[in-house]
Amino acid sequence: MMSDFNKTQTLNKWRLILGKNSENHIAFQGNSQETGLYESMENTLDFLYNMEYGEDIMRADRKGGLESSMPQAVQWIDKVRKLFPKRTVEILEKQALDHFGLTELITDKKVLSKMKPNMDLLKTVLQYKNLMKSDVMNEARRIISTVVEELTEKIRSDIRKSLLGKLNRNMPSNVKSMRNLDFKKTIKHNLKNYDKENNRIVLKNVYFSSRTKRYNKWRVIIAVDESGSMLDSVIYSAVMAGIFAKLPMIETRLVIFDTSVVDLSGYADDPVEVLMGVQLGGGTDINNALSYCETLCNNPYETIYVVVTDLYEGSDTRYLLKTCSDIISAGSRLVILTALDRDSNPSYDVNVGQKIANMGAFVGAMTPEQLGDHIGKMIQ
Repeated sequence: MMSDFNKTQTLNKWRLILGKNSENHIAFQGNSQETGLYESMENTLDFLYNMEYGEDIMRADRKGGLESSMPQAVQWIDKVRKLFPKRTVEILEKQALDHFGLTELITDKKVLSKMKPNMDLLKTVLQYKNLMKSDVMNEARRIISTVVEELTEKIRSDIRKSLLGKLNRNMPSNVKSMRNLDFKKTIKHNLKNYDKENNRIVLKNVYFSSRTKRYNKWRVIIAVDESGSMLDSVIYSAVMAGIFAKLPMIETRLVIFDTSVVDLSGYADDPVEVLMGVQLGGGTDINNALSYCETLCNNPYETIYVVVTDLYEGSDTRYLLKTCSDIISAGSRLVILTALDRDSNPSYDVNVGQKIANMGAFVGAMTPEQLGDHIGKMIQ
């Protein structure tokens, strides 16, 4: 005999299939959370299928060309992947391509080659790359590489300044450059050569300082939630890992996760390969990812965990909080980034975030430059 819960689920699914425009339709059943979920699902489906009833919402957008459709497509796919199971997502994606006017984008290499590489195009490519054929995929790789290079160039110099150490005034340097000039020491030792007649100091000896660098490497473990809502942060995380991996004082480990964990540490210095390996969507098991990251830690006192996630845990949050506590108690630094991008506008589980912050972790959004500066202070 069917339980009340199963009856409600079945009724709601039929209501979803028939739609709100069906004759004598009924309302969704259940508590506010359940009805809210089904209403969100219906609104998302309506956005795609309303044209069947003459409400040509997305066809109007298509007049603006592929460029205007792409941001809309990315936002819609984000919603679909949050609300529906994987098999349903695959069906909706394929049907949406034509409605959004993006079919040519994943089937015609020439169309893709004519488009200007930018952040919006990169996000659309990442959303749909699993549907691309090999010749189109090669063009997609070129677009990913171009945008990643531009992002890296914009933020690399600031990151290196934050992490490469500061001047060591106690150690002289053989490298005589303005960058290493020790002004205070030079002036102090040449005061005795002051020329009163011309009112100036005569520099007989010029002193330079070396730069402090740590040779005991810190290990930075970056764990990235690959859910669709974190797409901007996924891109910047790959770029940051690539920059970190080429610095002398940092050993970088990189993992991406949904309900499973993929270790991409071997590709940490190649953000293009990392992004090619990302499979957006799916559930989220943050605790599982952090537990795996613990196995990558050799020396807790010189390990920094950087977890990029919205903290919407798919499993029991008690396990996640326990793992975070264990990491901090062991002496490691824990940084939870609810967003890592230029805008830093996070949407995350504030309650869970506050509990982790109370343990001593940093929880919040950062720009890439802020992350570089934050880690620089930790290792100095």
